[in-house]
Amino acid sequence: MTKSHLPSPLPDGIHDLPTGKLAAVVTYLEMFARPAPRSVPEQPGLELVRHEAPTLDWYRALYRRIGEDWLWFSRMYMEDAKLSAILTDPNVEVYSVRKEGVDLGLLELDFRDPDNTELAFFGLDTGLIGGGTGRWLMEHALDKAFAPSTKRPPIKRFFVHTCTLDSPQAVGFYIRSGFKPYGRAIEVMDDPRMNGPLSETAAPQIPLI
Repeated sequence: MTKSHLPSPLPDGIHDLPTGKLAAVVTYLEMFARPAPRSVPEQPGLELVRHEAPTLDWYRALYRRIGEDWLWFSRMYMEDAKLSAILTDPNVEVYSVRKEGVDLGLLELDFRDPDNTELAFFGLDTGLIGGGTGRWLMEHALDKAFAPSTKRPPIKRFFVHTCTLDSPQAVGFYIRSGFKPYGRAIEVMDDPRMNGPLSETAAPQIPLI
């Protein structure tokens, strides 16, 4: 049975969520070859910086800076040892977008499964949104994902997922970048603002119930 013909785990209709819970529609997207490069506006003053074995404090601070408006929370909950093992793995590459010495964007590529390489995290500080910076960062991501390497075999599939808690522009941006949607899911989770790692004022566009 193909994924598209799997029975839905939820019956049609509206399903109430308990207080303190969130639900999001997750969209999965993929590509199998480097799409044709897109033109990108000049980004004066920006540089992409590789961070090998970044410290947890630095990583979590940048992760919060980029993701708090969209309720990114998975890496905030993750145990130190588990997160450190990911960030120090030679097949995980972490980059920041730096401007005037300040890290304002996050790119994380996960090559641990060469058959299913993941664009694990991709985001910019709100001050960098607009002006083509997202396109600039995505072109770097695609170059690095599909670049020949003496350390690993060529990747076969590059995938990413986003959800309705993220920017409303995310799915369209990924499609324009060459990804094709292939699946959808419903994710139910604890609201990270309820006794969690994010403040109650985070993501005001999503009501706290």
